[in-house]
Amino acid sequence: MRPLELDGSPEALDALKAAVADALGGGPAVLPFTDPALRDAMAPGEPAEPDTAVVIATSGSTGAPKGVLLSARALVASAEATHVRLGGPGQWLLATPAHYIGGLQVLVRSLLAGTEPVYLTGHGFRPDDFAAAAAALKGGPRYTALVPTQLVRLLDDGGAGLAAAKTFDGIVVGAAATSAALRERAAEAGVRIVPAYGMSETASGCVYDGFPLDGVRVDVSGDRVRIAGDVLAHGYRLRPDLTAEAFSGGWFTTSDRGVRHDDGRIEVLGRADDMINTGGVKVSANAIERFLAGRPGVRDACVVGLPDAEWGEAVVALVVPDGEPREPGELRAAVRAELGAASTPKRLEYAAELPLRGPGKIDRAAVKARFLPGSRG
Repeated sequence: MRPLELDGSPEALDALKAAVADALGGGPAVLPFTDPALRDAMAPGEPAEPDTAVVIATSGSTGAPKGVLLSARALVASAEATHVRLGGPGQWLLATPAHYIGGLQVLVRSLLAGTEPVYLTGHGFRPDDFAAAAAALKGGPRYTALVPTQLVRLLDDGGAGLAAAKTFDGIVVGAAATSAALRERAAEAGVRIVPAYGMSETASGCVYDGFPLDGVRVDVSGDRVRIAGDVLAHGYRLRPDLTAEAFSGGWFTTSDRGVRHDDGRIEVLGRADDMINTGGVKVSANAIERFLAGRPGVRDACVVGLPDAEWGEAVVALVVPDGEPREPGELRAAVRAELGAASTPKRLEYAAELPLRGPGKIDRAAVKARFLPGSRG
């Protein structure tokens, strides 16, 4: 296995692109990383599992690291299906970390398209830097992949960053859910986004705007989303137990709840573990979040359950306001009227932004910690 440390420099990204190209052609498996602890957990000194081109190392939502094993077949199938859905190969702007699957797939798509990607490097995400990187794109169509937080910053910018975003033929938005309000804002601003659902185990997004990519099958068993197709990983690094649990009969069973509508559209309802048992009633944190995010004056929201002596778990909400914060009691009353008493947050607080981890996912542990005794928020 070939471990490659990414330091944010263009040189490191060029080295990764070359290593991925070699791996797609049958060369050594690549392990991109920024955290040496994750590299060590993946035991790069041991041979990679057969048919592995890339290992995507994750810290895991529980803190237990996992290495997702992706074959050249899976990576290529995902990239080709993406180009078909977007309207053809093009030039890509890499704006997310390349040790996550969303960023790495930008390199794979560029290799297959025969185009040179442009890198957005540096610390943090600044609209002006995005605009400068976009200006370096030479051909077309032009694409990029963002997380919702980055898209919000471009829309809020209203200047060069937003102007640059409008020039893209497609902006794939993934890693976290794209709210209806954010989709509406992008459409009104003239930014062409494609909300995507997927994960490392599916070689990046495999459901675009609610519909599976070509070659991808999505099923809902009970209420759990299952995925099949050439885009699937073939297991977890050095974890045959987890592999057997998640991958069976050609299907990958996700941790997400969902429904399949009559027209074939897939609606993801949130993680299976987002249910909060409060006073003996199970309520969906995701449903409360979606309702709050759709209210006037709300930009985003995160809902979690906290241990509570009386209720078992208490529903609490951290809300990002859009403008001047509204009286928390107004939002709580709106939730009660729409979703019922059990779904009503016992506490609702405001924050300038939600804490994030990884490629743009909400850090729910940090949200919970904010509400614990002794926290200063």
